[in-house]
Amino acid sequence: MNKDRVEGSLKQAQGALKDAAGKVLGDAKLQSEGKAEKAEGKIQNAIGGLKDELKN
Repeated sequence: MNKDRVEGSLKQAQGALKDAAGKVLGDAKLQSEGKAEKAEGKIQNAIGGLKDELKN
């Protein structure tokens, strides 16, 4: 497991929290930021997975 996978997972979790907080508070901007951060985390996690595969 490399740095990209760890950071990607962290971004996904932070994005999920922002998304949920935006829903609860009725803040569309916060909710959209959370969804974007989750997507960014998924991409970063996938890149980390590819790097792991290439090393092995």
